[in-house]
Amino acid sequence: MLARDIGIDLGTANVLIHVKGRGIVLNEPSVVAIDKNTNKVLAVGEEARKMVGRTPGNIVAIRPLRDGVIADFDVTESMLKHFVNKLNVKGFLSKPRILICCPTNITSVEQKAIREAAEKSGGKKIYLEEEPKVAAIGAGMDIFQPSGNMVVDIGGGTTDVAVLSMGDIVTSSSIKMAGDKFDFEILNYIKREYKLLIGERTAENIKINIGTVFPGGRDEEMEIRGRDMVSGLPRTITVRSAEVQEALKESIDVIVHAAKSVLERTPPELSADIIDRGVILTGGGALLHGIETLLMEELKVPVLIADNPMDCVAVGTGMMLDNIDRIERRRIG
Repeated sequence: MLARDIGIDLGTANVLIHVKGRGIVLNEPSVVAIDKNTNKVLAVGEEARKMVGRTPGNIVAIRPLRDGVIADFDVTESMLKHFVNKLNVKGFLSKPRILICCPTNITSVEQKAIREAAEKSGGKKIYLEEEPKVAAIGAGMDIFQPSGNMVVDIGGGTTDVAVLSMGDIVTSSSIKMAGDKFDFEILNYIKREYKLLIGERTAENIKINIGTVFPGGRDEEMEIRGRDMVSGLPRTITVRSAEVQEALKESIDVIVHAAKSVLERTPPELSADIIDRGVILTGGGALLHGIETLLMEELKVPVLIADNPMDCVAVGTGMMLDNIDRIERRRIG
């Protein structure tokens, strides 16, 4: 049996794996639970995510990726090994080729770390591709034509904005402002306004269930529980959509500014194409209520959300795996 090629979307929040011929076979949170006393890995993925904020002192739930890059090399390696072994993609005598995605402006040291982690998890040959490029392919854009395509990929740790033409990135920007930061801003807002401490998971639930970034875009409310900072006792409060919009305003402004700066640096011919085709939103952040309306208003171009925005990068790796021999030839040439 020959090894199957695999594509990995190594995200700050989730890891998605695409196996050639089988499609997306794994989508799990990038979380690893470790016993501090023995350094032993206790759980990986969804099982470990359930432990976040709920573990005894000797067990820590670690997210080994921060802002789109590896923060803890050994834990990332354990996590990738666990996922790759779970898929059973290795051949009898051969190892799979792995295509893995990274943000656009990471350093060569950070690239090397990603490459090494993939090699140690059992890859024969490792290919690194830039995330917005792969996301655009996965969203169904034909980036190999001489025309401009713009993609805004809002992930867990980074937001990548890029204009693509002729199969490559023309102008781009990668900022450390994305889903995790949104949760953090909501958590801080509740702490500041209500003197109530909540966990990351509660903040994420608020964002998903009642969050909006467009003024007046949604009017819903939600009851949340946390620990009162004054009395130290549990307390329940009601949060409204408008408050979430206020909490996220500064963070969203940073993303809007990044998108504007990429458009300002884009050659005029490609800008004209973007007015015709619009901007495509990918990544989990694309599901944030009202974000496409806000970007449309600010950028003055059509903005569309990709189908299944969270899967775009993984789907894109699958499409690139189908043409991996062409990628190899291009590199040699």
